[in-house]
Amino acid sequence: MKLFLDDERSPADVYNYSRSDQIYLEEWTIVRNYDEFVSVIQNHFDEITVISYDHDLADEHYNYANADTETICNFYESDHKEKTGFECAQWLIDFLLDNDKELPRTLIHTRNICGGQNICGLFLSFVNFRKKNPIENKQ
Repeated sequence: MKLFLDDERSPADVYNYSRSDQIYLEEWTIVRNYDEFVSVIQNHFDEITVISYDHDLADEHYNYANADTETICNFYESDHKEKTGFECAQWLIDFLLDNDKELPRTLIHTRNICGGQNICGLFLSFVNFRKKNPIENKQ
């Protein structure tokens, strides 16, 4: 299963504007928000081979997509109502650590450059942590 997190677009939309990866022309399960993301992960994690992330998952996030660094930092410290793709990624890392699971292939298709870099940095930190602290074989 390929899991596509985006509040508006489809995987084909991503392929049409980026032409970056033909995987977006394949079949995907689409989730539109944090709650749907968590539910699919909890119920189908072992079936998931790829996850692709958008950062901005609600209208309130778009006000920050092209803002200056100080505004973006204030956004992350504020109480925004809807959770972002970054917060989905944070939740997934906690899930992986709690359940001794490996990270599926990860793609980031957001148009929010800062948000995409934040998601990427989060996963790079996790991958580096796992290199130093691999999952032990629990057979």
